[in-house]
Amino acid sequence: MKSAGTAAAEGSAREGAVRVTVPRGLTALLTTAMAFSMMQLFLLGALGPRLVDGLGVSETLLGLTTTVGFGTAAVLSPAGGRIVDRVGPRRALVALLAVSGAALGLIGAAPGPAVLLAAVALGGLPQALANPATNKAILAAVPAPRRGAVTGAKQSGVQLGAFAAGLPLAAAAGLLGWRGAVWVAAVAAVAAACWAWRALPTDAPPTDPLPADRSPTVGTTLRAQAPPGNPVLWLAAFSVFLGAGIASVNTYLALFGAQRLGMGPTLAGALVAVLGVAGVAGRVGWSRAATPERAPWLPGLLAVGAVGAAVLLAATVRVEPLVWVAAVAVGVFAVSGNAVSMVLVMQRSAPGRAGRDTALVAAGFFAGFAVGPPLFGLLAERDRYGDGWILVAAEFAVAGAVALLWAVRDRRTDRGGEA
Repeated sequence: MKSAGTAAAEGSAREGAVRVTVPRGLTALLTTAMAFSMMQLFLLGALGPRLVDGLGVSETLLGLTTTVGFGTAAVLSPAGGRIVDRVGPRRALVALLAVSGAALGLIGAAPGPAVLLAAVALGGLPQALANPATNKAILAAVPAPRRGAVTGAKQSGVQLGAFAAGLPLAAAAGLLGWRGAVWVAAVAAVAAACWAWRALPTDAPPTDPLPADRSPTVGTTLRAQAPPGNPVLWLAAFSVFLGAGIASVNTYLALFGAQRLGMGPTLAGALVAVLGVAGVAGRVGWSRAATPERAPWLPGLLAVGAVGAAVLLAATVRVEPLVWVAAVAVGVFAVSGNAVSMVLVMQRSAPGRAGRDTALVAAGFFAGFAVGPPLFGLLAERDRYGDGWILVAAEFAVAGAVALLWAVRDRRTDRGGEA
C-alpha cells in the first residue's frame, strides 16, 4: 500500500495535470504578489521609529495595527480560499495587488491613528487571498516535480517585501518622508496589478472539464479519494504560534534596535532587511528540501531552530552585536517554517481543495500575527524587551511541539498503511 505522502503527492499532481506549461515570468509574478500582500506589516515595522515620533503612535498601538490587519485576514481567509477556488487565481491575484495598492495609499495619507487602523484592516484582504491564489496558480500551471522550488521562491516574496521595506523604502523615507516612501510602494503595487492582468492566462471555469479519457464516474472516484494524513488542522495550530512569534519580531525588531541598542532609524530598519534576505534564502532552500518523505519533519525542526534565534535576541540585550546574528537566524528558521507548511498543504490536499486548505492554514498564521504583537507591545512599553524575546521563544517552542507531534503520528499512519 502507498504511504500517505506518496498518495498525497499523486493526488496533487492530478490537480495540475490539465495545464503543465509554466507561463513565462509566473514565478516572478507570484513572488511579487506575496511581497505586496504583507508589505504594510514590514513597512509599519521598519518605519516604526518614525511613526512613533511623527504620527504619535505608541508602542502598544503599533502592535495593535498588526492585530487589526491580521485579525481581518484571519477572519476573511476561509472565505478567501473558497473565492479563489471559484473565481480562479488570475482574478484573485489582480484584486490582491490592487487592494494592496489602495491600502498602502491610505496608510500614506493617514492623518492619525484611526485612519491608519482602517487602512491596515483593508490590507487584511490581500493577505487572505495571497496564499490560496498563489498556491492555486502553482497547482494549475506548474508540473509536480517543480512545485516545491516554485513554492519556496514565491513564499520568499514575503521576505523580499521585508527587505524592500527595511532598506530601500526605509532609506527613501529619509529623503521623501515616511509618507512618500509608503506612496512609492502603493504605486508599485498598482503597477504589479496591471502586470498580473496582462501576464496571466484567463482563468478556467470554476469546475474544469474532464479530459477526454476520463469519464464522470472516474472523475468522481478520484475526487472521493482524498489523500490520507491531511495535516491541515495540525498545520493551522502550528501556524498560530509560529505567526505570533514572527509577527512580534517583524513589528518590534527595528524599534528595539532604535530604543534599546541606540541605532539610528535607517540602521534599525536594516535589521528588517537582513531578516528578509535570510528569509528568502531559508524559504527557497527548505522548500526545495521538502520532499514528501522529509516535509512532515521540517516544520518542527525549523521551529526548534527558531527557539534558538529568539534566545539570541534575548541575549542581545547584553551583547548587542548578536542582534545581526539573531535576525539572520529568525529568517532562516522561523520564517521558513511557513513556506514548508505551504508545500505540505499542496502535497496533502485533495484535488480541488487546495485553495480552501491553504486558507485554513493561513488563517491560523494570521491569527497568530494578530495576537503576538500586542502581547509583546505591553512589554516593550515597559522597556522589557528581554522578557518579550523570551515570550517569542516560548511561542516558537509550542509551535515546534505541535508540529513534531503531528509528524510522529503521521509516521505511524504511514507504517500502518504499508503494513
